[in-house]
Amino acid sequence: MTTFDERKDGFEKKFVHDEELRFKAEARRNRLLGQWAAEKLGKTGDDVAAYAKDVVAADFAEAGDGDVLRKVAADLAPTGVTEAQVRAKMDELLQLAVTQIKAGN
Repeated sequence: MTTFDERKDGFEKKFVHDEELRFKAEARRNRLLGQWAAEKLGKTGDDVAAYAKDVVAADFAEAGDGDVLRKVAADLAPTGVTEAQVRAKMDELLQLAVTQIKAGN
């Protein structure tokens, strides 16, 4: 195997690793977002877990974060939480999710 092939394989492995990390972090972010939104909606107990699961499932509707943002923002609109606040919370929770995953939590 040539040095070029070794470098290519290394880059491919890093790409796969980074994509797996991104997927895990976004799924965790969505779960955390669902828990946060459920609290804002006054949900408790099993309803919190069920709502968080619905938020995670909403991410499979289309590519990107728009589907999750629209769902949570629409659900929270009656409580006075704005779409910008939901977006800011999504960004905050993504950083938390990455930190947790890298720490092995």
